[in-house]
Amino acid sequence: MASSAISPISSPFVKGEKIRRCSTSSSSLFNQRRRKSTPNVVASVMAPPQTQRPPSTTGSVKNAMTMTEKILARASQKSRLQPGENVWVDVDVLMTHDVCGPGTIGIFKREFGQDAKVWDREKIVIIPDHYIFTSDERANRNVDILRDFCMEQNIKYFYDIKDLSDFKVNPDYKGVCHVALAQEGHCRPGEVLLGTDSHTCNAGAFGQFATGIGNTDAGFVMGAGKLLLKVPPTLRFIMDGEMPSYLLAKDLILQIIGEISVAGATYRSMEFVGSTVERLSMEERMTLCNMVIEAGGKNGVVPVDETTFKYLEGKTPLSYEPVYSDEQAKFFQEYRFDVSKLEPVVAKPHSPDNRALARECKDVKIDRVYIGSCTGGKTEDFMAAAKLFLAAGKKVKVPTYLVPATQKVWMDVYSLIVPGSGGKTCSQIFEEAGCDTPASPSCAACLGGPRDTYARMNEPQVCVSTTNRNFPGRMGHKEGQIYLASPYTAAASALTGFVTDPREFLQ
Repeated sequence: MASSAISPISSPFVKGEKIRRCSTSSSSLFNQRRRKSTPNVVASVMAPPQTQRPPSTTGSVKNAMTMTEKILARASQKSRLQPGENVWVDVDVLMTHDVCGPGTIGIFKREFGQDAKVWDREKIVIIPDHYIFTSDERANRNVDILRDFCMEQNIKYFYDIKDLSDFKVNPDYKGVCHVALAQEGHCRPGEVLLGTDSHTCNAGAFGQFATGIGNTDAGFVMGAGKLLLKVPPTLRFIMDGEMPSYLLAKDLILQIIGEISVAGATYRSMEFVGSTVERLSMEERMTLCNMVIEAGGKNGVVPVDETTFKYLEGKTPLSYEPVYSDEQAKFFQEYRFDVSKLEPVVAKPHSPDNRALARECKDVKIDRVYIGSCTGGKTEDFMAAAKLFLAAGKKVKVPTYLVPATQKVWMDVYSLIVPGSGGKTCSQIFEEAGCDTPASPSCAACLGGPRDTYARMNEPQVCVSTTNRNFPGRMGHKEGQIYLASPYTAAASALTGFVTDPREFLQ
């Protein structure tokens, strides 16, 4: 289904009247490029009644700003910022992992000196997670480099792993960095978090400015504690309506990316609001923000509310101060849609914006299913898959690989009771359905990795995956075909051996 031919029946998006466009600080060249890459006008048909929302601020506002502009203004000691401005930003958290960490450390030592000290040992988080459970000597050496550096610098937050034969005997080891950052309390509203991974934007679910940076920038931040950033304009996505029981946040973000394209939010902030977003759990909000980079976004952000506060309780000893977009703030563009009209979707090979309805792909035969990653390997993702397997009462027809994102998620899979199951855990339901035993927590096959990586695609197979990218070679074999989907759709597909709409088992 081409994104340029949207009908009211198949999508809540239609071309219509432009809602609001920010012209402030936008050059004519930038506007010309925008007109070429994104639709000028986006609205919705049959939109639900708009809920009355409380004002974003109290009192008069002299210089209205968006959430992202406010966070960067605070971090740069400015009273006002506009899109396009370049400012030096003080960084609250710098994260790196085993893939980019050695390079970042090398640049830091080269530029600041072999004996230099990092700017703040308590603001650097180092998380080995990508190429962990492998016999590859270079991959293992990367973790050794991180360990030596953390000992030298006395880094407070280093989530080490020493015994690869049994991750459970490594109390410090967490797993996938983006989920671990949230679980360990490093995602705090109103702060700036930078990481050497494109999906660092995951943390925007906490009302935090979070974005991925390269090794060179990270090496500079490691020594100086700040970075020069350009203030992005903001796209606002207003999602209202009752979310159908067969949809998950993965369907929402794939719908959005399919609509605006993989370049539709290039160097722009994506702000998610609306009654639907307000009802999403923190893990589902993380899924939304995680994949803004697949639309080219600089960062994603969700306003902080009671759901955020409850998740953060007891996780961080540090205080934080959330910010909210002003009522009068100018947005580059706004998108409104009615979530109640959506259907389960997938992203067909080989791009996250190659959107299609799951039911339109029912003739696509698959070879395997993969449930895991920072996008689709959280506790609620496995709960969703278990719920569908439970409702179906059938066994999978293709190999189904399960990779919990973190050690905590792995424990949840084995301990949390699935509602309506009569006391069964996710792991018990997975076993009854014939799935592979849940693997050790890591990024595993999401990024391909060494050839002995668990569930890596070493043959040109067709896979339905809850990961975030489906480029050629992404999960291993360059001729593999990856269909991105929600945990519901992935589980349903595992039961049939074809790409399957989860409504076949959930309704």
